[in-house]
Amino acid sequence: MHEFDDLRVLVQAHSPLIVIESYEEPRALLLIKRLALNLMRPVFKWTITEGLQRLDSEHSAQAFNADPTNLLAQIKATRNPGIFVLCDFHPFLAEPKHVRYIKEIAQAHEQLGHTIMLLSHAITVPSELARLCYRFELSLPSDQQIRQLVHEMADSYAVKQGITAELTPDNLTLLVQNLRGLTFEEVKRLAYKAIADDGAVTAADIPRINRAKFSLLQTDGVLSQVFDSVSFSNVIGLANLKHWIAQRQQAFIQQLPDTPKGLLLTGVQGTGKSLAAKAIAGSWGMPLLRLDMAGLYNKYIGETEKNLAQALALADAMSPCVLWIDEIEKGLSGGDSDNGVTRRLLGSFLTWLSERKSQVFLVATANNIHELAPELLRKGRFDEIFFVDLPTEDECLRLLKLHLAKRQLSLTNEALQSALALCRGFSGAELEQAVVGAGFRARAGNAEFSLAHLVAELSATQPLSVVMAEQVSALRQWALERCVKA
Repeated sequence: MHEFDDLRVLVQAHSPLIVIESYEEPRALLLIKRLALNLMRPVFKWTITEGLQRLDSEHSAQAFNADPTNLLAQIKATRNPGIFVLCDFHPFLAEPKHVRYIKEIAQAHEQLGHTIMLLSHAITVPSELARLCYRFELSLPSDQQIRQLVHEMADSYAVKQGITAELTPDNLTLLVQNLRGLTFEEVKRLAYKAIADDGAVTAADIPRINRAKFSLLQTDGVLSQVFDSVSFSNVIGLANLKHWIAQRQQAFIQQLPDTPKGLLLTGVQGTGKSLAAKAIAGSWGMPLLRLDMAGLYNKYIGETEKNLAQALALADAMSPCVLWIDEIEKGLSGGDSDNGVTRRLLGSFLTWLSERKSQVFLVATANNIHELAPELLRKGRFDEIFFVDLPTEDECLRLLKLHLAKRQLSLTNEALQSALALCRGFSGAELEQAVVGAGFRARAGNAEFSLAHLVAELSATQPLSVVMAEQVSALRQWALERCVKA
């Protein structure tokens, strides 16, 4: 009811131009029609296909006013005050003559009494009209309303199929959480799809719902959904991180007081930071979104900041979720050579970190943490900063076994033990590539895979900790007293 009152106040306050951005055109028109009847004012709807027609009566459409210029000329010439809803008029705002007509109608509001409403999914208001217009947003359904819509779809399914849908309390709550951020009609469609698949709402429906939800909300390629999340059982080592995540799982999922906000993972390249981000989402059973920081940047002024705002808004709409920002320093470590774009990005990001209320758990990874601004690293931005170090000897052994098993290769424990001395200084990614290279060696020689192939590959490889020994050593020394060991 509050949105009806908000719109009524805007009209009664003599707002000459109201912009409504929404995908729910029928719902918006119904609300405007109710308002017009309440205020006893005539209301008209215009579309390019049907022209101008009364919305609050059965009058026929005035097809001759399908032309935008003729339409605006008639509105300006009309002396009886009215509300004019222009649907999908945004392409015609590029025409200077149309902008001037709208401006003149708005400026003459005290004499004419007309209210123009621009209704479309997205509207860029020309600067000439910016001070004359007011924006109005349709509210999205609350959790209670989503729950009611799910029950309505269950009833509809029962009527059509003659079978009562199974809605257990836990799965229903899970579905409601994952339908947040969608419109009423979108909630209905996805809820019915979840029920119609098997006559029940199950945990297996949630990943499909999240894919469909992301597809509906996604507007560009800056934010992507990652579907190959794993569980922590697939992650070797990182015992402290696993324990820390397990302690906070219930608090985040149930949104208890002091809900965890997120963490920053730094460390040597190839040590499993990205895999850890995937494992957090997988272990919590939540969708994983990846923000491409490098993809944010656009040559046009203001577009970069807009891209970040849209990506963060989409993450909020997808909650509950895990937001993974890989190599965050690539987007937030610029100097003064980018006309202040990076500083503005950092400011917007810090504001979002501090003020967000959505159920979004942030996992940021950084290879060069020294490049990040101090204000991003202070306590409160992230709950904790973890350092992911090179694997220990025992972890190297387990990593070799894991990567060999993935490729249906095998070596005895004793054989692998004998190769461990060569693994010193290798990261997890480098050990995997050594196994891959050893497999190629065996196939190239038409020989059965053996320890000799693995030893040859390890001996021929110089790990990053050797190639860039000074930088890696400095990073490990820096992290010793500043980060929690993962």
